[in-house]
Order: sequence, then structure tokens, then C-alpha cells
Amino acid sequence: MGIRTRLRHGKRAGSKRGETRENTAYLREWAGARRGVEGYVEPRTTVTETTVMLVAHDGEWTRRRVSGPRAAHSLGDSLGIPVYDAGVVGYPQRMRAYNRRRKEDGQGSPRPR
Repeated sequence: MGIRTRLRHGKRAGSKRGETRENTAYLREWAGARRGVEGYVEPRTTVTETTVMLVAHDGEWTRRRVSGPRAAHSLGDSLGIPVYDAGVVGYPQRMRAYNRRRKEDGQGSPRPR
């Protein structure tokens, strides 16, 4: 989004975007369609709000914004999946292997869906 578009829509450059109902619905649908899903809470930064990354049994992953760590853990509780602090435990090896497979298969850099 360019500066003119941001100004026209009342958004400041560098403004943060938070959790939306669409994000939560997407995460619920994504987790429900996969098995062995775990959540990893990523802390708020100067650029983004808190995010949660969901990783499936095969390493496939997705990431969306949430309103905070408590919301990420609450989502995990409601989905019946474990949620970890990514800054403490890191990311699972299966996710790195998934990214490597995608790259080797010519699918380019993996992007969250």
C-alpha cells in the first residue's frame, strides 16, 4: 500500500494491523483441516502485533496476527492444540524441512497462506 493510498484511507505509514475475526476464522479452519497442529506465539515487534504460527504434522505452516499471547493460548485451548512461546522453544525441525522441500521442489520461498 503506497503512501497516497494510506493517506486516502486514513492509515499512517508504519501503523500496526491487529487481529481480525477473519484471521481467527482462518486459523480455526486451517487447523481443522490438518492433523498434528501446534501453535507458536511470536512476540509483538515494532512492525507487527503478536502473531501465532500454526505448524501441522508435515511442517506445513501458516501465520496470522492475534491480539496478544493470551489470545493465542486461548485459541489453542479452544482448538485443543498445544501453544508454545517461539522465543523460548524455537520452531520445530519439521517446519524447516518443509520449507527446504518446497524450495527444492521449485516452489520458491514458502509464504504463509
